[in-house]
Amino acid sequence: MILNKDTIKYSPLTAEYFPQVITLANHVHGEGYLDNKKLIEWTNKGIINDVNCSFVALLNDQVVGFRSTYSANNWKIDQWCSPDLWQVERQKCCYFKCNTVDEKYRGVGIGKQLLQLAIKAAELQGAQAGISHLWKQSPKNSAVSYFSKCGGKLVKSHPGKWNEESKQGYNCILCGHDCHCEAAEMIIHFES
Repeated sequence: MILNKDTIKYSPLTAEYFPQVITLANHVHGEGYLDNKKLIEWTNKGIINDVNCSFVALLNDQVVGFRSTYSANNWKIDQWCSPDLWQVERQKCCYFKCNTVDEKYRGVGIGKQLLQLAIKAAELQGAQAGISHLWKQSPKNSAVSYFSKCGGKLVKSHPGKWNEESKQGYNCILCGHDCHCEAAEMIIHFES
């Protein structure tokens, strides 16, 4: 099958897609990365005034990608964030929590389209920028490369960001239960 913009359909992330999203996330990121409780929490953090910032990419009703995004001022800024370097008020920054595309469908623009949909929804909610932590150890550093091509700028690198999660059940596909992967904190400033 030839993939094009008409082959892949996009929809807000809702409960009907949760089982497929969890399966895809755990396959790509490692067992224990996502479960129903976490996904409910993630999705709820992205909905304000009936505007949902999280989306799925569908091929014949099968989830082949998803983007989870938290609404501005609806997420916790922690030690892995550098708001003094963002050049925008922290209350005006959404958080791009997770972008995942099935390996078989990478490189055709699904991740970029999911990000663009999330940005449009976040702007409707009042966001002016979006922060994310990108996995620097992704194959060929593709996560940082993709985000950079979409306008993302490096803010700061954070070694060991996912270490605590790995000790609580997340099984990193590279490090196992003692993850030492590095996160690139990046920002995209929205144009409108």
